[in-house]
Amino acid sequence: MRGLTEQVIGSAIEVHRELGPGLLESAYCTCLAREFDLRGIKYAREVKLPVVYKGVESDCGYRMDFVVEGRIVVEVKAVEKLAGIHEAQLLTYLRLSKLRVGLLINFNAPTIRNNYIRRVL
Repeated sequence: MRGLTEQVIGSAIEVHRELGPGLLESAYCTCLAREFDLRGIKYAREVKLPVVYKGVESDCGYRMDFVVEGRIVVEVKAVEKLAGIHEAQLLTYLRLSKLRVGLLINFNAPTIRNNYIRRVL
């Protein structure tokens, strides 16, 4: 699994190297998808995440930016600084999706190297 997360981070670094900071999250998602395609990384985009409460499933409109190879949740941000709420979102997505590994990547930073969080449940 570590190798796959490194491939995802490498893809994000390449996108950031080409585009730099300052764009909308949607632009980074589109370009990251293209980079995954070029590298042969399988992924699903905008994956629906229903909320189940006391046995009732509701489509509340939540979407995970990417699920890579059915194993890793990737959440893309373009914010000044990652905050606790962003990490909480990732952890909640992991819990609700029953996936164990997640990456939170902030593209609105000088570099990606110090602007991502990897979490394992």
